[in-house]
Amino acid sequence: MRHCKGTSNNSGLVAAIVFLLGMGTLLPWNFFITAMNYFTRRLNGKSSTNGTEQKDLDPYMFNNLSVLLAQLPLLLFTFLNSFMYQHIAEKVRIAGSMVFILLLFILTASLVKVEMTQDHFFSITMTTIWFINMFGAVLQSSLFGLVGKLPPRYNSLFMSGQAVAGIFSGIAMLLSNILETDIESSALGYFITPCVATLLTLCCYLILPHLGFARLYLESGPTDEADTRKEPLTNKGESVTLVKVKLNDESGLEANGKAVFTDSESCNKLDVHKQEPTEEKSTVPQVFQKIWVMASCVTCVFAITLSVFPAITVNTEPKGFFKGKEKIFVPLCSFIVFNVMDWIGRSLTSRIQWPSKQSWLFPLFVLLRVVFIPALMLCNVQPRIYLPVLFNHDMAYLVFMSLFAMTSGYFACLSMSYATQLVKPKDAETAGALMTFFLALGLSLGAAVSFVLKKII
Repeated sequence: MRHCKGTSNNSGLVAAIVFLLGMGTLLPWNFFITAMNYFTRRLNGKSSTNGTEQKDLDPYMFNNLSVLLAQLPLLLFTFLNSFMYQHIAEKVRIAGSMVFILLLFILTASLVKVEMTQDHFFSITMTTIWFINMFGAVLQSSLFGLVGKLPPRYNSLFMSGQAVAGIFSGIAMLLSNILETDIESSALGYFITPCVATLLTLCCYLILPHLGFARLYLESGPTDEADTRKEPLTNKGESVTLVKVKLNDESGLEANGKAVFTDSESCNKLDVHKQEPTEEKSTVPQVFQKIWVMASCVTCVFAITLSVFPAITVNTEPKGFFKGKEKIFVPLCSFIVFNVMDWIGRSLTSRIQWPSKQSWLFPLFVLLRVVFIPALMLCNVQPRIYLPVLFNHDMAYLVFMSLFAMTSGYFACLSMSYATQLVKPKDAETAGALMTFFLALGLSLGAAVSFVLKKII
């Protein structure tokens, strides 16, 4: 690439903000589901007639209904956002969604200390779940479209931030179990943390357009052959123009592979770029025709992942290293291990991108991940009626979970990144929004399959 001399590069700060945006999209809901024990305890009654806790009674079927009510708005509103994003301002969609999510978590936190009937609490909680996921769907879909305008590596950073959100919620669960914190105090922590995180995410989003590096991409988007950008005025009052083109020769290159244009050369490139006719954005079906393979891959990745995690893996009981340590086994070996390895897999895509987006091996490897479903089901998942336990030791479960999570993160992140590379820059936002819908479709399919798999066990 060639860069104009004197251009300030704040790409590192943009990278940090994109990472925080990714973390902020999923951290609220991750902390919400971490508090499931609090919800089921309030709905099932704090104690039975003989004073013992009712752990197995679930008259409201809260776990099943909460999954259903989370997936429906996620699927519906990511789909609607794929078509409607051009008609609603980006700031309204993103900033507005964050504000409403913040208000919903403030409401949820305030209800922790409020006594009410179980029916009223159930109705309020179900409504809250619907709206959190509705605004979360719009937020995530819009941010994927926004990040799609930036260079491909920022997609990896955004998705890595989402994985880190899961790590934080897993650590919170582990600490709560180790410290034996009472359920109400833990719930307050689970609900206040997303409030702080959402405020931070909102600040990051508002800062992003004011950074020169991001603004240049967000205003016009990257181009394949040339990327012409303007920086803010320098101290001398002159506009500094940045022109980035592909080099067909090595003449004039510096040791770091860059060459410096003079101001006149930059201006000439800018004039040529301005004279090029502006193309209209492609329609949604036209964009889908270009990315359908990646859309199918990301759906398959999340369908396989959600079919066993966490619905089935959360019921795995220790029988080896962690025998007698049930309180730390699930948060550590199921949630933290999964999210750490998922984050590693997503981070690898910034270094390794194999197979290529044109290779038939890519969808093949995505489909081969289905072998993890029987492997994890045949671990020591309890209770079970039909299937035997073939992998009894904790180490087998940890190996399967680590590979399962790392491949999930790697192929999911690579699918999202490849999709925006398969379309023209003007269609990157549409591609990002569409891919978010198919991501949500995979989550919904996986959640539905998990009910069937639990019956098979």
